[in-house]
Amino acid sequence: MAPSIRLSPAARSLFDEPLAIAVRGLGPRQSVTLRTSLRDETGELFQATARYQAGDDGELDLARSPALPGGSFSGLEPMGLLWALQPQKPFWRLVKRDVQSPFLLQLEVLEGHGEPAGRLLAQAQHERAFLRDGVRRVPVREGRIRATLFLPPGNGPFPGIIDLYGTGGGLPEYRACLLANYGFAVLALAYYSYEDLPKEMKEFHLEYFEEAVNYMLQHTQVKGPGIGLLGISKGGDLCTSMASFLKGITATALINSSVANVGAVLRYKDITIPPLAFNLKRIKVSKSGIVDIVDVLNNPLEGPNQQSLIPLEKAECRFLFIVGQDDHNWKSEFFAVEGSKRLQAHGKEKPEIICYPGAGHYIEPPFFPMCAASMHLLIGKPVTWGGEPKAHCEAQVDAWQQIQAFFHKHLTGKPSGTSSKL
Repeated sequence: MAPSIRLSPAARSLFDEPLAIAVRGLGPRQSVTLRTSLRDETGELFQATARYQAGDDGELDLARSPALPGGSFSGLEPMGLLWALQPQKPFWRLVKRDVQSPFLLQLEVLEGHGEPAGRLLAQAQHERAFLRDGVRRVPVREGRIRATLFLPPGNGPFPGIIDLYGTGGGLPEYRACLLANYGFAVLALAYYSYEDLPKEMKEFHLEYFEEAVNYMLQHTQVKGPGIGLLGISKGGDLCTSMASFLKGITATALINSSVANVGAVLRYKDITIPPLAFNLKRIKVSKSGIVDIVDVLNNPLEGPNQQSLIPLEKAECRFLFIVGQDDHNWKSEFFAVEGSKRLQAHGKEKPEIICYPGAGHYIEPPFFPMCAASMHLLIGKPVTWGGEPKAHCEAQVDAWQQIQAFFHKHLTGKPSGTSSKL
């Protein structure tokens, strides 16, 4: 019997779902190398390899067989061939630009453990999709709003969430799209460097974000009385400002966020919050030229820097802080702890803080490979984001469940019915 790859699901799965990988028809105890390849929409190649030994029956099941040393990872890692994918181009991060098309994953079984790899024994292709059947993707150009709304299948209304990304700008849709697969109406909201929005991150007016909140609150497919906010990095501090000043916010989940306003002036009516000052002399540069900016920002609790603190004690919502304890973009754990202290000092409910040792800055939906370093738009050089790949991957899987459970609890009053394991 010729070797063959068995996948479950067989041909197509959602990107945040586990994929079971097995090989049949090998020789008893045969040594093989498994290789996965994926090209992003710019054509950049990501690859991972792992060395295995088949069982006495010539079968190899990644859920039961540990990878041997010498590949991209070792040990029992059923999803290692996905989370260990690394770009061939330095400082390149895997993102999904068009959620309507899947990523195409190539799997190969190669003979032996040599370098270069031996002859090809078996191969397979698998689609990793973002849009579940029946989820509706609705471009939104209402008033000033530049966004995309994802609506789950079935009859609404659904609990509503606004999703904000960080300093990369544009309109990333992949997290909003994946979240909508679990029964949420999710608005991926652009706020700069997209269509006719401001090209640079100089100042933001909260009235723009208020327009988006009101759009969701008035939408017939969005269940009230309030909505949720989800933000990472700069998107997180914008969500904190939205929750602090705007009405109609019930739950706010922040991924490696700041509790001070960072990077641009924030204005709302007659209120101005300056960006937190920083000192570029505190940058550290490694021998390989990668920049570490974790110490660059000033302490927002000291002196005039306090003017940049966001008054999150004004918020009438519940908070969840997701923290990567190896975040090198900024001190996320410090910000979360200070946010918690400030809320409690003003008699507000203690927020949930979930800390992940070994997780870096970009905590994405499950199975996105960790990006250790990439170009920072504001710094203009490659910046380290922190994180250890295996711990970071495990954090992404758990955080995704925690975020869904948080929104289910506070937007619907029901516990989450979803579960996903590595």
